[in-house]
Amino acid sequence: MPTQRRTGKADRRNYSGKHRTHGLHFLALTDERGRLVWISAARPGRTHDNTAARHDHILAHLRAAGLGALADLGFRGLDNDVRDPVIVTGFHASRTHKLTAGQRNANRVLAIGRAPVEHGFAHLKNWRILAKLRTDPARATRLLRALLVLTNLEVNR
Repeated sequence: MPTQRRTGKADRRNYSGKHRTHGLHFLALTDERGRLVWISAARPGRTHDNTAARHDHILAHLRAAGLGALADLGFRGLDNDVRDPVIVTGFHASRTHKLTAGQRNANRVLAIGRAPVEHGFAHLKNWRILAKLRTDPARATRLLRALLVLTNLEVNR
């Protein structure tokens, strides 16, 4: 989530070189219909998805609940259990490794399943207060969790 830069050295860790902007990193879980269920605490914008998921013990919580998750390519390598995967990600193509027709079809099916999830994230990002967020991560966490409740109330009307 992009934020405005705050002054001081403490905000430098919120700079994401990939996105070339300051921001905060949140993980969120949705159900199959795209309703937001859970949001993690705020982390610096430079935090990788796998690092945040490991810190929050996402795999252990999903396994304990008997659930699975569809995830984007940012979570590749998080769940290496081939027999009983909890997190399913797509296949990654590169210049030297082209995807087969079966892998492309699998990515397409995964994208169809993830579409409601992305809509759930979009509903959360529609809040105007998030456009110019300039606060510390603890307050941003409380704000986003409050918006999670309001978003669910608005979407479920």
